[in-house]
Amino acid sequence: VYGYRMSLWAEHLGQLEDCFSRPQSLECVECVNKLAENNWRAYVGEEMRSMKGHLLKYPIKVGKDGHVGPLPGYECFPDVGGKVLGAYSSLPDVLTT
Repeated sequence: VYGYRMSLWAEHLGQLEDCFSRPQSLECVECVNKLAENNWRAYVGEEMRSMKGHLLKYPIKVGKDGHVGPLPGYECFPDVGGKVLGAYSSLPDVLTT
C-alpha cells in the first residue's frame, strides 16, 4: 500500500516529498495544497508553461460561513467554459447519475 500511495503522489503531483509518507499530517496537507495551487496558477497563467503534475486546486472558495462560490474571475473553467459550480437541471437524477 505504501508503494502504491507514493507512486500516486508522484504521478499526480510530479514529485515526491518526505511528508507524503505521513498523509495524515498537517505538513502533508499544506504541501499538497501548495503544489495544487501552483499547478492551478500554471494552468490559468498567461504564459504557456510546463506543469510538474496534473493535480490542481479546484477553483472554488469556501467562506467562513460555509458558503461555496467560484474563485473570483473563474466562474467558468478557462478551457471548456463550463460553470465551476454547475447548474440545476430539470432532468431527473436517475438520468444523470
